[in-house]
Amino acid sequence: MEIKSPAFKEGATIPAKYTCDDLDFSPPIEWSKGPEGTISYALICDDPDAPGGTWVHWVIYNIPDSIHELPENVLKLETLINGARQGKTDFGSIGYGGPCPPGGTHRYYFKIYALDFILDYKPVITKKELLRAIEKHILEEGQLMGRYKR
Repeated sequence: MEIKSPAFKEGATIPAKYTCDDLDFSPPIEWSKGPEGTISYALICDDPDAPGGTWVHWVIYNIPDSIHELPENVLKLETLINGARQGKTDFGSIGYGGPCPPGGTHRYYFKIYALDFILDYKPVITKKELLRAIEKHILEEGQLMGRYKR
């Protein structure tokens, strides 16, 4: 699957607007339609360069198959109007938390998953719980990587 953002290109710098140094908005994200049988999408954003190990910046799932983009500044709600649910980040909050590296240039991976089901799960799921729940339901996936340095 192809995943991209109008805000930054693959491997490029994520604009400060989408980081803790500015507005901390979630960036707009777009992806191609999943394969036949796709019922929902999930998206995870994480930073594998964090000092203590991979740091989770966004967990969102149950995005309806009819949707192929997330707008800039998705509200930090457990359940969105379209039915999508947001999980807990490593900041301990719900919704997107932007890049905020303590030093050096970090990579941020936005990973999209086309799924063959809707996840019936309690709100405030973590990345680990989400990956465990979807592992046998992933039809296709894609990723976009952006960088940020403070």
